[in-house]
Amino acid sequence: MDSDQVAAWREQRQRAVEAHARAQQHAKAARAAEARRLIADFVRAAAERGVAPTALTAPAHHGRARYRTKLRGWYLDPQRSLAVDTDGEYYVLGVPNSIKARLAGADPTPQPPPLVIGEGGRDGESIPLKELLQRRLDAGS
Repeated sequence: MDSDQVAAWREQRQRAVEAHARAQQHAKAARAAEARRLIADFVRAAAERGVAPTALTAPAHHGRARYRTKLRGWYLDPQRSLAVDTDGEYYVLGVPNSIKARLAGADPTPQPPPLVIGEGGRDGESIPLKELLQRRLDAGS
């Protein structure tokens, strides 16, 4: 290959990599939009069924401490580490241990919701978000 062919190949390869990255971003955004719709439907259904939100606490990464938060919503798992707030935001509630959080409370940030909780995890335990939300609705208050 001469230098022009090498340059053309590199340019073609770079365009293919960029197109693949755009396609992955588009698919990720579409999955997040679907998950947000499922959560919005859940929040609406919870209100209709009278499933009351509760004050959410965040577990420390290490130890048994749980910290207050300003959030109100519904825990989605028995460990109380996943939650949806009344605004339809999805949270992974684990926070670092800290004196500040002990005194002033923790401030977890919302995460992009996945369509499958635990997907790709080591333990092989995964569950579709839709099923997890339905279980929470069925459990009631």
